[in-house]
Amino acid sequence: SAVGRGPEVPFSSEAYRISAASRGKELRLTLAPLAPAAAPQDLVFRFGMSGSFRLCPAARLPRHAHLRFLPRESPPRALCFVDARRFGSWRLGDAWQLGRGPCVLSEYQAFRENVLKNLDDKAFDKPICEALLNQKFFNGIGNYLRAEILYRLKIPPFEKARTVLEALKDQEQARRKKNPSLTLSKKLKLKRDNPDLLELCHTVPMEVIATEKKLLDPDHSDNYAAFKSWLQCYLVPGMSSLRDRNGRTIWFQGEPGPMAPKGQTSRKKHARLKADREAPTPKVTKRTSKRCPRAAAKPPKLPEEEEVADGPRKGRTRGRRKATSAPALPEPEAPVKAKRSCRTPARRGRGEA
Repeated sequence: SAVGRGPEVPFSSEAYRISAASRGKELRLTLAPLAPAAAPQDLVFRFGMSGSFRLCPAARLPRHAHLRFLPRESPPRALCFVDARRFGSWRLGDAWQLGRGPCVLSEYQAFRENVLKNLDDKAFDKPICEALLNQKFFNGIGNYLRAEILYRLKIPPFEKARTVLEALKDQEQARRKKNPSLTLSKKLKLKRDNPDLLELCHTVPMEVIATEKKLLDPDHSDNYAAFKSWLQCYLVPGMSSLRDRNGRTIWFQGEPGPMAPKGQTSRKKHARLKADREAPTPKVTKRTSKRCPRAAAKPPKLPEEEEVADGPRKGRTRGRRKATSAPALPEPEAPVKAKRSCRTPARRGRGEA
């Protein structure tokens, strides 16, 4: 499209087949012409925050369809790469981006070894919530996934990453010493019932994939509703949130951890807004009444003012007695002067009101 930021794709073919492979946060498309002499074309996509593929009628293309594959069929449709925010991108060639580690889904064992063998890397000096977004070690984990993983294990998001991950080695060794004669099926069941952080980096994304396969139809009205009901922590009312040092918001429950950014307080915006709508009276009334007891109350009637003026109290009430009993003043002005005398400090002396 005219506003797309990706490079031009120098490919044209009368008939070709599209296949795809994914690794972490990247997707590689291969356009393979059916003619034997023609060369295939590879494209590697990154989706940013809002990128996706849609198969749409060619006459009603989405507004931000930045790259379109046009098949010959009737009625004509187009396979579009749609990205409203334009954070996504594509590049020519079949190479994955350099610096990305093994995929948490398709290369789990290599992913696990890559993390545990490199715990002396400076990336693990950071909080665990920030380390989980480092694609060199956690290729495929994003913002909502890190919140869900840490929430299930009750790990504070700003605990030091190395402290959390070094404990996995000790747990694994203790597990082997405790049950050396377990069968494979029992070992798998034990892992399934007590997963560690690296195992959840694999199983939690797999849950999302399984959920989306059941609701693959883009016209399904309950697609996003099902995903929201699956979430346990991310954007859930009642959870706290803080911004990490990269400016990304992490959602959590409980204490943030020892490496939490200074000067921030955890926010519970969604829960507070919901509670405010249901609250019968605002809390501001109580704070106002503490500063000035009469400010939040309803102004008293004139006879009540006269009863107060006749009481035995001294100081400010003595001035109010003079105001209510003065014969020269009109009767409606008496409560007004009584209110003003309420704001007069006691140390100013008698009769000054």
